[in-house]
Amino acid sequence: MNQPQPLTPAQVRAFADLTAKLSGAISTVVLGKPEVVRLGLVAMFAQGHVLLEDVPGVGKTTLARAIAASVQGAWRRIQFTPDLLPSDVSGVTIFNQANRGFEFHPGPIFANIVIADEINRASPKTQSALLEVMEERYVTVDGVRHAVPRPFLVVATQNPVEMDGTYRLPEAQLDRFLMKLSVGYPDEAVEIEVLRGAALRSPEAITPVTDVTTIGEAISLANRVHIADPLYTYAVRLAAATREHKHVRVGVSPRGVIALTRAASAYALTEGRGHVLPEDVKVLLEPVFAHRILLTPDAQLRGVTAHEVLRDAVEAVPVPLPGQTGPTHEPTRPVGARPA
Repeated sequence: MNQPQPLTPAQVRAFADLTAKLSGAISTVVLGKPEVVRLGLVAMFAQGHVLLEDVPGVGKTTLARAIAASVQGAWRRIQFTPDLLPSDVSGVTIFNQANRGFEFHPGPIFANIVIADEINRASPKTQSALLEVMEERYVTVDGVRHAVPRPFLVVATQNPVEMDGTYRLPEAQLDRFLMKLSVGYPDEAVEIEVLRGAALRSPEAITPVTDVTTIGEAISLANRVHIADPLYTYAVRLAAATREHKHVRVGVSPRGVIALTRAASAYALTEGRGHVLPEDVKVLLEPVFAHRILLTPDAQLRGVTAHEVLRDAVEAVPVPLPGQTGPTHEPTRPVGARPA
């Protein structure tokens, strides 16, 4: 199999410029949250999905809509409710009397960017309708597979309070999300600025700065970022440290390690580098790993958090030396991501 060609400085600069333009557009409506915006874009470039979990009113849906509006492509919003059916998400086959045959009518999942608002308010059966399409990029209806557009990104939101009438996402579905992010409250200066221009800052006002073809090309570049072997070892040992932690019942799976390397590749390019450093892995550790860790009941009663487990893992696993992680004359290798 042919190895991908190393990235040129011009390609790295083009990727960083694209990220800066997208971040600038999104930040006109999502104020004071540059790192959250950046991580959302990293997930898109890494062909992953994002779960935004936070209290009401901090801009989860606004961030999701702003990401969709900044890219000129098809996007849909699905408001999840207890009575939403799986067919309302994936689509349905209907008999057409005119041609005496069955026709497939695609659901709102057939878009480049799908906003799944308040995903934990839908029933488990409807939530499971997302599982196949998030992982495989296909929907199966009446035994027939239908491909969704590429690139494909699901940005889901959920509210951790007011849990009455909600359905907790199972671990199998949480694992499908590349990252779990929290927007958080704005600081005082940003909140005042929001009040001054609340009526003017709407995602609908964003002018798209790129299209899905360019995003697909950026995804291909992210697949060619160099990851040195010691960094693969570092990522695997960090995951192993979560599995062996005394407060953890289920640690990070191999899928989580693949997600970390994919995200680190895209993150390195946003930094203007064609190779991954240990710092990239550390920055992404909590967004990518935390929601994949299942604590023991005793640890939950003691108030132990996934953040503490990851902190212990970082302290326990030696960091590769600087000379071991830079680019070499060897060709770059793929990091487990699908082609755009």
